[in-house]
Amino acid sequence: MSSGREGPRPTVAAFDFDGTLTRGGSVVPFLFKARGVVPVVLAVLRDLPRLAHAAVVGGTASDDAKEALFMRLLAGFPVAELDRIAHEFVAEHLRRRLRADTRERLEWHRRQGHHVVVVSASPEAYVRPAAELIGADAALATRLASGGDLLTGRYEGKNCRGAEKYARLMGWIRSQGLGPTQPVLWAYGNSRGDRRLLEAADHGVDAGRLGRLGRLSRYPRLSQVARSAAGPAARREVAHDTASGAEE
Repeated sequence: MSSGREGPRPTVAAFDFDGTLTRGGSVVPFLFKARGVVPVVLAVLRDLPRLAHAAVVGGTASDDAKEALFMRLLAGFPVAELDRIAHEFVAEHLRRRLRADTRERLEWHRRQGHHVVVVSASPEAYVRPAAELIGADAALATRLASGGDLLTGRYEGKNCRGAEKYARLMGWIRSQGLGPTQPVLWAYGNSRGDRRLLEAADHGVDAGRLGRLGRLSRYPRLSQVARSAAGPAARREVAHDTASGAEE
């Protein structure tokens, strides 16, 4: 693999998965695939107050609500069977939901020789094969704990969201020998769970679809940075868009 260097520092591009590389979420569709629609719907209805509260406040409430849902649906599930289902699921999910614009941006980073990493709060069971299919160098995602050959439904470690995304990414960077300090970092996200990663990046990019209404609206949008990379004419168009936006 190329050294991915810009001057003396290597370059890393970190992409969120749900809503950034793909359209929409993946956890519930994956649970449908693994357990069936009826058991998942019943589990969601049982945990609806907690899930609704988590959707509003986020943070540890969101972490706990997701783990409780996993425990209800995946405790005692065979690890080997989940891995098989995960590979089947993600091939279909990417075929239907992979975003062309974000995929092209990922390919741009690969052409520059940058290190590309997928960082997601979704289960590593399918985020890892998804990263392999799209040509990323690594996948950092939420691990599900097991006791022997069966899942417990709990997390192994923390839910890979918020500050944990950045911590896991920096751990991977050190493990790859990319330097004791942070490389040049590009980060792409679409929700508040990605905010810490974008704040720490040299180049944070809003890949959401809500524009100024989104939680990452302070960052350049994906369409802007993609046009900027295309050449001088595209950069003039970005400058015009930015100026027009400031006048509105």
